[in-house]
Amino acid sequence: MRLTFKVTAVGLLLTIAVSLLSLRKPDDKPTQQIQQQLIRQSDSLLKAIGLLRSTPFDIAHKRLLQERFKQLRLSYKRVEWAVEYFDPLTTRLINGPPVPEAELNGLIIQPDGLQVIEQDIYPHIDISKKRQILGLLSRLTANTKTFQDNFKHADLQDWQILDAAKQQVFRVEQLGLNDFDDPLLRNCFAESAVSLRSVQEVVHHYDSSIDFSASIRYLIQVAGFDHFDRAAFITRYANPLTRQIAQLHNRLNLSELRYNRLLSQNAATLFDANAYNRNAFIESPADSATTQKIALGKKLFFDPILSGNGARSCATCHQPNKAFTDGLPKNLDITGRKLVARNTPTLINAALQPAQFYDLRASSLEDQANDVIDNKDEMHGDMRVAIGKLWRNDEYRKLFDQAYHIDKRTAIDTFEVMNALASYVRSLTALNSRFDEYMRGNSKALTLAEINGFNLFMGKAKCSTCHYMPLFNGALPPRYMQIEAEVIGVPKSKSSKQVDPDPGTHGIQPLDFNKHAFKVTTVRNAARTAPYMHNGIYKSLAEVVDFYNKGGGAGMGIKLPNQTLPTDQLHLTIKEKGELVAFIKSLDSN
Repeated sequence: MRLTFKVTAVGLLLTIAVSLLSLRKPDDKPTQQIQQQLIRQSDSLLKAIGLLRSTPFDIAHKRLLQERFKQLRLSYKRVEWAVEYFDPLTTRLINGPPVPEAELNGLIIQPDGLQVIEQDIYPHIDISKKRQILGLLSRLTANTKTFQDNFKHADLQDWQILDAAKQQVFRVEQLGLNDFDDPLLRNCFAESAVSLRSVQEVVHHYDSSIDFSASIRYLIQVAGFDHFDRAAFITRYANPLTRQIAQLHNRLNLSELRYNRLLSQNAATLFDANAYNRNAFIESPADSATTQKIALGKKLFFDPILSGNGARSCATCHQPNKAFTDGLPKNLDITGRKLVARNTPTLINAALQPAQFYDLRASSLEDQANDVIDNKDEMHGDMRVAIGKLWRNDEYRKLFDQAYHIDKRTAIDTFEVMNALASYVRSLTALNSRFDEYMRGNSKALTLAEINGFNLFMGKAKCSTCHYMPLFNGALPPRYMQIEAEVIGVPKSKSSKQVDPDPGTHGIQPLDFNKHAFKVTTVRNAARTAPYMHNGIYKSLAEVVDFYNKGGGAGMGIKLPNQTLPTDQLHLTIKEKGELVAFIKSLDSN
């Protein structure tokens, strides 16, 4: 149900770092025991695949097929914590989305694995897909053997194991409570419980006093998907568990390899004040935001000197008092005679996503700044002219010298301008809403209606399957190296039965499944960033909620065969719609 764009950045060191395994000490028993556990669990997964493969694929064996598929998924969930961490590329072929994945480098990854099989088994058996299912199971076997072989030869390290265990609890919080990867089977709570039991076995090799039993019981005793209290689970059980794992790591004083990633290795919960690194998606450590760069970038941001006619600055469209938007469906172009192509998005927390623009065409904030300045409709600037003006300005020369130390400087470099602007945008990272206060322990920070709205967002309303908590954007947690685009069927106008003609990501990758696909934008500060959607057709959050409640464009009668948003109605009551809006308003940062 997703279109995923993988973007290369320094954060990719995550994949590299976990494969740089140091030699293990002979007496390193926990790692040896865990390694053997992973090999055994991989064997169990292979047996579960074989059992499903041996089951007659016909209507008469429907229940048996579905039950064995359910057990197969549970077998995978026992090893997910390790496979996701140590072998993420193989994981995409085992439990990746059931739609093509388009990477910005042009590579197309075809759907494979468990989620594809699920579509042909639930809710009904598709007999015509027998040959396809057998092929999927064959590849699933081969991919499982691949990561099993990796475990047989890997020299696991204690710090990696605890980091992976903590990330799996995060994964349960973010993706495990909403049927994210089993939307038809709808067994997310049982799968999350199995996952946490496996993590508990791992953690108990280091400290058996860390108790997962209460969190597992809470998942097993759930009253139903729509009634599960996700706020209570996270604050009462998940947050304490990840804190204890982080504390255990610190007590053991483990040496570890440090690398650049969005979710900090030091984060004890998803909601820590410094959990997210605004410098995660930079090409070089030298590009990090500094006090001097931010000050320079801020001055440039509000200065029309970079525009072609000297009359428009970045702040013309990204106004601080409107959460760095402009309050318009679409702004005028620089000539004032026509509208630009799309609505102005907020820049708050723009640093916390691996790609920019509605069509994801820029892989960095530097590229974004350059694109806007060069765009003939937006700023129509010429950087060669602009850097000449900046060089002749004594104040700017001083600020550039302070921010970028270059001996015997004779000019200002174009990248310095882009990096200064990007540094200022990186400083606009703000995760200090009332919601964040609540998740950090202030139980009075949210009203009951807002808590109910959060539970709806994470459950019945299905918002969190695209807007991932706690950033509430489309960057896929907890690795955050991919960002998603969705086809939701935004109409040309509120009353139109035609999809808006904007091609979306199809404009940069002309593939059929990309038609009308747009980046999943953040819901944070949404109460201050109206109007909504890439074309700005909805004036209020209530209108946006109503659009999703109807099943997106297809649910409104728009013919859109590639819509990735589920087309069935959500059946939200008037009270639930109000609670959902109330929660979204609680996401405003100070």
